[in-house]
Amino acid sequence: MKSKVPVLIACFLLACITLPAQKITYSEPDRDDPRLLNFEVLGKINGKVLVYKNYRDLHYIVGFDADMKPVEKTRLDFINYRVLSTDFLQYTDHVYMIYQYQKKSSMFCMAVKLDAQGKKMGDPVFLDSTDNMNYTSGNKIYSFINSEDKQQIMVFKINTRNDKVHILTTCLFNKDLSLLKKSRLNISMPQRNDFLSEFTLDNDGDLVCVRASGTSSNDNINKISLITKPALSDNYTNTDLKLNNIYLDDIRIKADNLNKHYLITSFVSKSRRGNIEGLYYTLWDKQQNKEILNATTVFSDEFREDAKGDGSIKTAFNDFFLKNIILRKDGGFIIVSESAYTSSRGNTLNRWDYLYGSPYWSPVDYYTWSSPVGYYPWWRSTMYNNANSLTRYFADNIAVISFSPNGKMEWSNVLRKSQYDDNTDNYIGFGVFNTGEKLRFIFNVQEKRDMILTDQSMLPSGQLDRNPTYKNLDKGYDFMPRHAKQVGARQAIVPCQYRGFTCFAKIEF
Repeated sequence: MKSKVPVLIACFLLACITLPAQKITYSEPDRDDPRLLNFEVLGKINGKVLVYKNYRDLHYIVGFDADMKPVEKTRLDFINYRVLSTDFLQYTDHVYMIYQYQKKSSMFCMAVKLDAQGKKMGDPVFLDSTDNMNYTSGNKIYSFINSEDKQQIMVFKINTRNDKVHILTTCLFNKDLSLLKKSRLNISMPQRNDFLSEFTLDNDGDLVCVRASGTSSNDNINKISLITKPALSDNYTNTDLKLNNIYLDDIRIKADNLNKHYLITSFVSKSRRGNIEGLYYTLWDKQQNKEILNATTVFSDEFREDAKGDGSIKTAFNDFFLKNIILRKDGGFIIVSESAYTSSRGNTLNRWDYLYGSPYWSPVDYYTWSSPVGYYPWWRSTMYNNANSLTRYFADNIAVISFSPNGKMEWSNVLRKSQYDDNTDNYIGFGVFNTGEKLRFIFNVQEKRDMILTDQSMLPSGQLDRNPTYKNLDKGYDFMPRHAKQVGARQAIVPCQYRGFTCFAKIEF
């Protein structure tokens, strides 16, 4: 009898222990919102989560408290013109809104500083303008980028009217929006299908991008050059990168500010419009101004078997596109990619059917000044379809690959999923969050007629863990994880739909 007492006490203590679980807190739908609403989660300022909402010419900043109750809704009534684009940059106590609009024959790029209530902190700041536009543009001209530490801000535009020379105009500002340098660069385009892509701003204010060449606008890239422009200089350097009889597409650049490197990476094939064979990557040393690593990793059959969907091993990566590059302090890096494709009227569209290549080709719209067709995800393949056509969007497996500082592949793993939706891709795809000790992936899984939000974690070793089901996973909420934003070390805001209205859910990991 005595021997059972410690066992009973231990069982009682274990029963009293409550493990921390994932928790979801929902905002109430705003019945005043229209069904067709543009929105963006801005971040957390002074404990409040700020969300931008827009419908036609109405612009609002909405603040939510810790319980996701709305505490402020501020209309941005200082915007008196039709805005063509908005970008936001969040700091600890304020947020910048960068916007552009056309007035008569001029395009203006402006910025305004907003506080935690969404109220402007001073008058809007003029950033740049373009005059003598002899047409009414429905697209933006300027693109916006910032450094990782948010101390450097840049707006730029590209004039591509001359096929031989593209004019790049850059305006570099500090965190207080004081102009540091305005430059106008004439960048030669020796090949007919040359274009500039992947603009990146490092913590020193230096600009880097690539000039890529291909035989046609939706073909492989067979030549790339690295273009670098120092912050306070009006000149740039152009260096050809080595490609040893390989073809690229879906190029990405990441600035490694800690080690003063630029990482250039892309999926690679061995023949023109051939199957994706592996990953190409080049490491450029900024201080030495030279290439210190140039390598290609060919994917193994085992990895291909793990990543493939319904196709063959040879075509396993043909629908994968690069989504995230995560840099490590030791100089290593992690690549996250996803299988994504569309079908229209029964015809499946792969990476070669998009008008300008990858549906993830570029996060910014570089070329809309001189061309009515811009780089925008998914829009390219369906822009000429009539309103009655059906487009189905697919988003399948996620492939994660880790590389050592010397470019050797350390491990790979695949998060298996199969998603599709008709006429929208808002509810498919995934969100990824870095909590320090692991990466968290959230995405919807189809169960009968419902989309269930699931959470999986990946450790630095590549081990994959399925996390417990979320608490408060109420029915009727359709999550949009690809539009989610991390607002804290273990918090994320995920937009969702409830009975046709947009609301927001705070997830605590």
